[in-house]
Amino acid sequence: ASYLPTGLDDGTSNPNTFSDGRVGTALIQEWRFNQYCMRLQRMVVEKLDQEFKMFLRWRGFNIDAGIFDISLCEPQNFASYRQSELDTTRIAAFTQLGQLPYMSKRFMMQRFLGLTDPGKELIQIAERMLLDAKNIKKLADQFSQSDHGQLTIATTHTQARYALPEVIRQFKNAFPKVHLAIHQGSPNEIVEMLKKGEADIGIATESISQIAELVTFSFYNWHHAIIVPKGHALENKKDVTLEEIAEYPLVTYHEGFTGRKSIDEAFHKKNLSPDIVISALDADVIKTYVELDLGIGIIASMAYQKDRDTKLSLIDSENLFSNNTTHIAIRQGHYLRGYAYKFLELCSKDLSEAKIKSAINPSIDSDI
Repeated sequence: ASYLPTGLDDGTSNPNTFSDGRVGTALIQEWRFNQYCMRLQRMVVEKLDQEFKMFLRWRGFNIDAGIFDISLCEPQNFASYRQSELDTTRIAAFTQLGQLPYMSKRFMMQRFLGLTDPGKELIQIAERMLLDAKNIKKLADQFSQSDHGQLTIATTHTQARYALPEVIRQFKNAFPKVHLAIHQGSPNEIVEMLKKGEADIGIATESISQIAELVTFSFYNWHHAIIVPKGHALENKKDVTLEEIAEYPLVTYHEGFTGRKSIDEAFHKKNLSPDIVISALDADVIKTYVELDLGIGIIASMAYQKDRDTKLSLIDSENLFSNNTTHIAIRQGHYLRGYAYKFLELCSKDLSEAKIKSAINPSIDSDI
């Protein structure tokens, strides 16, 4: 009747076992048929192996018959075929998304390649090994070329434009042969660059201090400020309130950038819903649209420059928003060249080499 027993007359004690209708019966039939094919393979494979080796000798190929054996692939059933198709689709999706810098490789491996818990631990070990290999190379360079090399800084536009220029000027004067690479990105992109070892130092306000793999240090504190076009109704008004500001359209930072969270929290505490007509990634764009009188601007206070922003007026608003802290971050275990410690010391005199070493390598004596 069939290669598969599907009823009492075929030797199955329970006709309903593994059967859920047509699909269940078809799967059972397929599995049993595969077993039948494998039995046929076992019957012929030994003879096929002998005949093939005799054929080789007859054709003049001098190959030791003991170093190989002929084997047949197992018959593919629907489950294995489906798994093969699924694996191909997952790999294709992973390959395409792997080009996106803001997608975590670990998340994609778990989501699209079925990364297991042991696999996650193995990846962490492999990442530490790769980091150690890079550290050994940097250690060798430190002793052979102490004033040569590259320092990569990942930071936001606000920090690169307003907080770092003087630090970078002093650093380049002290280390003219060091190539300084500054990568601008979002806080999440900065975190990913640090975790991958693509950046030595990260500087940002949001997110960066909340990542377990990173060691962070305070850089400086700052607050938001209100800017208006020259001649605006609020220009000369003292003690401006959030209620008054909320009456005008606002131009400020995009969510996740330059303390936007503290701006939203300030209005939320007052039960206000401001009309944010334009959100931008950096202060230069915000100031441009405020100059066009498209709204009141809320920017980082250090972004206002009186000698350059001649068409704008700054309104004292330090009491309206909470203070923000910009952090410097380094990946745990990351080896820093000597000039990197000098850069950090220029950022903050509190960041001594010994303090940083003990923080990023807590298990190693900082004097080593």
